[in-house]
Amino acid sequence: MFRNYFKIAWRNLWKNKVYSVINILGLAIGMAACMVILLFVFYEKSFDSFQPRNLYRLNEVQKFPGMVASQKVALSMFPMGPTLQQDFPEIRNFCRIRWSNKYELTYGEKRLFLPQVFRVDTSFFRMFNFPLLEGDPATALLEPHSAVLTQTTARNLFGNSDPMGKTIVHEYGDTTLYKVKGIVSDPPQNSHLQFDALFSFNTFFSPDMMQNWGGNWLHTFLELSPHTDPAALEAKFPAYLKKHMADGDGWKYYELFLLPIREVHAGTTDFAIDRLNYMPFDKRYTRIFLAIALIVLLIACINFMNLSTARSAERAREVGIRKSIGALRFQLALQFLGETVLLCLLALVIALGIVAIAVPYVDSLSRRDLWLVFLQHSWIIGFIFGASILLGILSGLYPAAYLSSFQPVKVLKGLPQVGKDKGLLRNFLVVGQFTSAIFLIVATIFVYRQLTYMQDKDPGFDRDQLVNIHLDNVTSHDFAPFKNALLGNSLVTGVTGAQDQMGSSLDQSGVNFKGDGPIRNLATTRLVVDPDYLRVYKIPVIYGANFSHEKSAAGKEYIINEELARELLKDEPKRSMPWLIGRTFGFDTTGYIVGIAKNFNFNSLHNKIETMFMLNVPDADFYNMFVRIDGRRARPALAYVEATWNRVFPGHPLEYQFVDDHFRDVYRADEQVTTVVTVLAILAILISCLGLFGLASYSAEKRIKEIGIRKVMGASVRSIVTLLSRQFMALVLCANLFALPLAGWAIYEWLGGYAYRIDLSWWVFALAAVLAFAIALVTVVVLAYRAAIANPIRSLRVE
Repeated sequence: MFRNYFKIAWRNLWKNKVYSVINILGLAIGMAACMVILLFVFYEKSFDSFQPRNLYRLNEVQKFPGMVASQKVALSMFPMGPTLQQDFPEIRNFCRIRWSNKYELTYGEKRLFLPQVFRVDTSFFRMFNFPLLEGDPATALLEPHSAVLTQTTARNLFGNSDPMGKTIVHEYGDTTLYKVKGIVSDPPQNSHLQFDALFSFNTFFSPDMMQNWGGNWLHTFLELSPHTDPAALEAKFPAYLKKHMADGDGWKYYELFLLPIREVHAGTTDFAIDRLNYMPFDKRYTRIFLAIALIVLLIACINFMNLSTARSAERAREVGIRKSIGALRFQLALQFLGETVLLCLLALVIALGIVAIAVPYVDSLSRRDLWLVFLQHSWIIGFIFGASILLGILSGLYPAAYLSSFQPVKVLKGLPQVGKDKGLLRNFLVVGQFTSAIFLIVATIFVYRQLTYMQDKDPGFDRDQLVNIHLDNVTSHDFAPFKNALLGNSLVTGVTGAQDQMGSSLDQSGVNFKGDGPIRNLATTRLVVDPDYLRVYKIPVIYGANFSHEKSAAGKEYIINEELARELLKDEPKRSMPWLIGRTFGFDTTGYIVGIAKNFNFNSLHNKIETMFMLNVPDADFYNMFVRIDGRRARPALAYVEATWNRVFPGHPLEYQFVDDHFRDVYRADEQVTTVVTVLAILAILISCLGLFGLASYSAEKRIKEIGIRKVMGASVRSIVTLLSRQFMALVLCANLFALPLAGWAIYEWLGGYAYRIDLSWWVFALAAVLAFAIALVTVVVLAYRAAIANPIRSLRVE
């Protein structure tokens, strides 16, 4: 029986090649798009899924006087781990992590510069699921000067020799020796914690660290007892802070909260400081991707239902004959469902080929390895196969129920009532298809315009031809000699330095301000720079003067932005900004304001400009050197910078990035959203056009005799094309009426997440409507024109 069903299904598909190709290709495109997005979603959901569920990260909400808004940070204080475990029995264990970048290690003549290393407590391997390949998890980090290397680091440093028990050296001021006590597997790519080596925290411990309340410079993870209510534990934190930060009211400026480790990657994109989160991606965007992918798949399913019901009359006589010789309705329904499943499986084969081609491009765009999902979750192959069968069943339920309901007496007499009410459902589905497609057209245009607006908007400083050279704990000590060496050539037009880079997380500091009244304490964003910073970045000083190069002014001169100036003038309503010049400001009473800079966007355009100050410290350890090169001679300028670096820092690797590229990285998630939405919108339009092509082709085919009679009676080609196109254009008009208001509401809500955003321009909605009409019109008119110019003799001949 099933063999017979398969044979009939295959013959039916082969007989109607055009409609079969449309169905299979449309389904394949929809399934491929959905599978690629699902791979991305699974990848994002898999972050830290291998870690224990009762592992939480401790975070802070900071709200200091003078801050425009509170900020979330992933940082915590050194004493918090042990005191929290001591005060709350529901906390079983804690682990603190302090990171270091470009960490230099040597073994004999071999030297490595590791991108990121952690100093961790001895509990690290008891809490985290990072498997040790060699060594004892209980003792690997127990003693001071213990080191655990990743598999890659050990291989790069020791080659094929056994690293266990060997001594490695770190040179930074004093020489620090470590003994290798373990080898750990490289952290998987779907871990938000990425490291190259681990060092025992007790190597650097001193008792006074336990009194360092208020200093936030590490991450703290807590292991909670089973069945602990995190919300109930968080409710006890205010009393805990008041107890341990009893001096003054400082504890009021902090709020502690817990975040499950499995939610860190996707749930912290609104954090001001979160330095250890590897490739964070907003979970809201993940949901948007999934929703759009399901819409594309739904459009593909609608195509199948439309074409199946549209061609029902051709199979009505087959149903009538089968029923007249004893076939039951459920048998017929099973046959039609089997045909649908067969079509879905054929589409699956094509979809898998499309996925294999598309995944490398998606990996390049997202900087992820989506094939890792298959390696970690072998059940996904079975899931995709089962989902395809389920999709075939769901897509074929209505056509199967409809086709199997025909009455033999009526269909064998050729009565015209067959399929009487199915036209309304087809029209409804076509409207749904184009509503989705128009919605995605509008979304694509607005998403692209918002991204372009953020990338092109003047941030208030000049970042063209500006190169950021990353310095480490060693090279930062020779910032001044390197700067002077670079300035000795006309290829370099300016050099400056800063401890942090704009567009990244900037630290906040508490400062004092003395106006006409008492000293005011407030907290604001801090940027430590050398005296040439504003000149190199071309940030205008609107009041006062720029930093001086006098050594006596180092650490005493402050330049504030307009936003901070307005904050300082809140208690001085009769004063204007120039009055602030020369006023006492800073960490103590020896500093003063020398200038007020025009506001500039030191964060991304997702955020409003906040209060900030710049501090002139020419002898500070700058970890970012900014070199402005001659743009007309960029290649020789970069070669000169590299040669100078090798002369000043022989043996140290040079790492640099154009500041423009850094800000592209800042908006990378927005760029990824733009690309994905655009591609899915194009696929939705393509699938909708395939469906419209199929329906229009069938409509023209069923009216072929009518068209022949009209031509014989003198009808023009234009009038026939209009006749065949009018119905479909009316459906597209209805789709516009549904889609445009829905898209307007959705885009308005989405743009609300940006501090600087474009307007809801009416012409975008008009353009989307015109595009939808044009695409549908071209699709239908091509078929209508072919039908209109056909020879009427062929259509009117007697069979």
